[in-house]
Amino acid sequence: MDGIDRRLLNEFQQDFPLSARPYAALAERLGVDEDEVMERLARLARGGTISRIGAVFRPHTVGGSTLAAMAVPEADLDRVAELVSAYGEVNHNYQRQHRLNLWFVVTAASAERVKDVLGDIESRTGLAVLDLPLLEHFHIDLGFDLKWS
Repeated sequence: MDGIDRRLLNEFQQDFPLSARPYAALAERLGVDEDEVMERLARLARGGTISRIGAVFRPHTVGGSTLAAMAVPEADLDRVAELVSAYGEVNHNYQRQHRLNLWFVVTAASAERVKDVLGDIESRTGLAVLDLPLLEHFHIDLGFDLKWS
């Protein structure tokens, strides 16, 4: 990872250009060309450094979403996490040190599709999925100032 990669990761978490060619705008600010920006982002995604590039909307303003949790036997955790992650509607999952040890967020075009995904996960795993819908909105700044050593 070089300085341009680091700038891509740090400087554009917020204020991503809203234009017909946002990667060209990023390239101009970085002093490289648009193809290079797209190649770098693709490489960072393939390597697992980034998982997605996209807008974050306040919950329930567009489509539906929920936080969900499962109690997965430790021996099955990797398999179930991989199955959950395979859904395009799941934007991340993570392990917690708790009886409910697998947590994930489902975002879809509708509340009905969210319910369908949760039901399908239950059906395919044989495990209950706890649906934890949003009750109160909080604003969380999802940008992180990345410090490089």
